[in-house]
Amino acid sequence: MGRIRLLLSDFVLSFMWVWSGVLVRLLVFKHMALPHPHLAEIVKTALSVAVMFLFAFLVKLTRGGAHNPLTVLSSAFSADFNNFLFCVCARIPSQVVGSVVGVKLLILAIPEAGRGPRLNVDIHQGALTEGLLTFAIVTISMGLAKKIQGNFFMKTWISSLSKLTLHILGSDLTGGCMNPASAMGWAYARGDHITKEHILVYWLAPIEATILAVWTFKLLVQPAKEDITASKSKSD
Repeated sequence: MGRIRLLLSDFVLSFMWVWSGVLVRLLVFKHMALPHPHLAEIVKTALSVAVMFLFAFLVKLTRGGAHNPLTVLSSAFSADFNNFLFCVCARIPSQVVGSVVGVKLLILAIPEAGRGPRLNVDIHQGALTEGLLTFAIVTISMGLAKKIQGNFFMKTWISSLSKLTLHILGSDLTGGCMNPASAMGWAYARGDHITKEHILVYWLAPIEATILAVWTFKLLVQPAKEDITASKSKSD
């Protein structure tokens, strides 16, 4: 029953995530009619942070639901093999389906929603960009989970600002997506979800970067913890 709840949570959160970004943009740039573009960007940033806080609360409310396959994948490497298979074979497909359905309904309801993240550079530069952005955000997320335990506000605040900063850095190159499920939803709507560019840039590069980030974090963090424990035991 718990696994079914997780799958439904993943589907719903992924569905909501693809809607949230479009609704924020439409609210700020179309309906609020702010007099200055810089003011509009500030308001958009504030609303984006508020949305991330909302999704962080929903993750707690659903007891582990997620809208990003990379979040699930980074934690799956530390789980046993059965949980790893469940994440890869069930949770990630559920997130992809939620994103695809969300984008399809979004385009039907709001035709001016746009076409989602696009690759604006060559495939190798795009893969490197998404890989570096993913490596950074996964490392930051694992560091926050380890160093700031129990402080929901501070952890979400730092994570939200980090994601927005990395998104802005990559927005002109690849869209700064860092979310294969969301990218898949938009690519499926455009009909280019099986192209080499999409698979390499928005799937393979982020997944490889996630694996590298998890291994690097464990390599750098775990030995330090073990050394401290060993030194304490020797002193005792």
